[in-house]
Amino acid sequence: MVVRVEDVHFGYPGREVLRGVELAVRDGESVALVGLNGCGKSTLLRLCAGLLRPSRGRIRLDGDDVARLARRDAARKAALLHQSASPVAGMTVRQLVCQGRYAARGPLGMLRGGDDAVTARAMADVGVTGWADRPVAALSGGERQRVRLAMALAQDTRVLLLDEPTTYLDLRHQLDVLATVDRLRRERGLTVLMVLHDLGQAARFAGRIVALKGGVVAADGPPREVVTPQLLAGALGVAGRVGTDPEGGWPVCYPDHPVPITEGIAE
Repeated sequence: MVVRVEDVHFGYPGREVLRGVELAVRDGESVALVGLNGCGKSTLLRLCAGLLRPSRGRIRLDGDDVARLARRDAARKAALLHQSASPVAGMTVRQLVCQGRYAARGPLGMLRGGDDAVTARAMADVGVTGWADRPVAALSGGERQRVRLAMALAQDTRVLLLDEPTTYLDLRHQLDVLATVDRLRRERGLTVLMVLHDLGQAARFAGRIVALKGGVVAADGPPREVVTPQLLAGALGVAGRVGTDPEGGWPVCYPDHPVPITEGIAE
């Protein structure tokens, strides 16, 4: 197991978020975390990246307790792509992608000497090499997200942690980003753990879906097994129907109306 979450508890002042999460992610898997806002999906990613420490339990990356690792050591094991980030004025695509080399080259080394082989490959793999000298601020939202994905790849880790990588993107760019992530996972042999709000996209692009509710894992398994009307009601708070895509075979969701979030899957 590349990522192992063992009885993890975490909370903020006055609010418990995670209360005993168990999760194991195998090498090369693509896992989508789903659930209502505030259920702890993004928090769990930050814990896996070592940015937060559990109040109880442990998270292991390649066998190491991530909470005991120095920040740069943790960054060598997993790359976290946050939901969004405002571009720094005047920063070029090349300069932003080079920031992904912090863990390997240090704060000065990542800015010295231009592209190294890892940075060049990261830009090529997501198709942004031709934009290297363009200001990041001049890019569209979809273009900017591809550049940020290249920055995550430049960390040269086996694990990608993606926090809502399609946020603020139109449908075309959502599909483009998710298809690119899936291609890179297969080509590079990566392990992907990502937060997605669209259950239909999670069912199409992830090999496994993990639903969080009430601070614990409410459902875990292949999309064809776990994407059900009960999951829609219990973990996402909507009544709806589930069909099957006639060509791809993945589940297709047809949400109808909200329901009380206490219905469906039990706490």
